[in-house]
Amino acid sequence: MMRPWEQLLAMAFRALFRRTVVRGLRGVWVRGVLPQKTCLLAGNHHSWWDSYLLPVLLWGARKPFRIVVGERRLREFAFFRHLDTVSAARPRDALGALAQGQVLVVFPEGELRPPGPLGGLNKGVVWFAEKAGVPIVPVASRVVLRGHEFAEAYLVFGEPIGPDLRLLQERLEQMLAELDSQIRTAPAEEPLPGFELRLAGRKSTHERMAGWGAALGKLMGVLEHRKP
Repeated sequence: MMRPWEQLLAMAFRALFRRTVVRGLRGVWVRGVLPQKTCLLAGNHHSWWDSYLLPVLLWGARKPFRIVVGERRLREFAFFRHLDTVSAARPRDALGALAQGQVLVVFPEGELRPPGPLGGLNKGVVWFAEKAGVPIVPVASRVVLRGHEFAEAYLVFGEPIGPDLRLLQERLEQMLAELDSQIRTAPAEEPLPGFELRLAGRKSTHERMAGWGAALGKLMGVLEHRKP
């Protein structure tokens, strides 16, 4: 049970996380179904934004969750302990969250990696799934700068699978390859086809200017028409 001051702190940082996403990205697009049932949500970790995107989406869906965070990071940012996190050094706490019906968010590569191929996966994700008797839902994500001023986030939620590390590796690699292919080939100024905008962010300067330009064009037309 959270104390009142902890609840206020959590609310403040949730609002800050959401504002950071909205102010820092052009938008967040999703394909697939955001989990509503208890599961392990296992994603690649190739962007600083990953630890913001999944929590913000889950908070928006009002789905209780815990995100596994390394103990070193929790020592550096102590307030994280009040933001639906659980220490990687306390696996029993993570199992307790699953037993309560929550989603457990994990990044099985174990560390932040450069954008590109998927790294090797930690066996811990399978251990959690086996112990808790819950499925694993793979999620592939990319944050990319395309044809606009601000980067765009794309997340693909896959079908649930059993506690099979090789299968999880294959699914994530396949999902990332398909997502990367879409990013390379889709028109740069349009959202990727098949994705739904879940959280709108900042428009590019030229998008905002387009509206002003249309209004100014009408005004200039009116003024020209009124000339004697």
